[in-house]
Amino acid sequence: MKRGRLITIEGIDGAGKSTLAAALKRALTDRGLDVVLLREPGGVPAAERIRDLVIDPELHVSARAEALLYAAARAQLVEEAIEPQLATGRWLVLDRFIDSSLAYQGGGRELGIDAVRAINEFAVRTARPDRTLLLTVDQRTGRRRSRARGKPDRLERERNDFFERTAAAYEQLRSDEPDRIRALDASQPPDQVLAAALKEISDLL
Repeated sequence: MKRGRLITIEGIDGAGKSTLAAALKRALTDRGLDVVLLREPGGVPAAERIRDLVIDPELHVSARAEALLYAAARAQLVEEAIEPQLATGRWLVLDRFIDSSLAYQGGGRELGIDAVRAINEFAVRTARPDRTLLLTVDQRTGRRRSRARGKPDRLERERNDFFERTAAAYEQLRSDEPDRIRALDASQPPDQVLAAALKEISDLL
């Protein structure tokens, strides 16, 4: 059986990742594909427990512990959901994946992209994105959208310089892997973002 495709969606908080992920799942399903939508951290029970830890604004979690917790949640998701689903030929649309850790912990937390990549290479094994859609939006817009969702989580409470480093790390990743990571202007209306996303994965269809 032909292996499925793994499409990941990345960007800073408030870029519209969840909105695009849901719309992309519907659009691909309408094209006759068997599509599963997952999120990170989370997606399976053990990873959801870890999610509760890392987003809890009442907890202090060190940068290194944070990176390891995200990698642990990712390893469980790969083992329990991503690899089994891809093996059946299903397409996966994943709201965040390894690039989030490279950007947020590697860049934002200043742990270094290479150091965080090493942790996550062990976690993800053969689960590599076929295409990554990077939603780009200015920090002010992203923060405004995040605040509109309600009480901010632990990472959403970080200062502007944290998100500036995170955005810069995302841009470095895109520059390093332009064939895999495609940037989309997330300031556009959702239907236009979806159209751009479908264009960027058209070669996989």
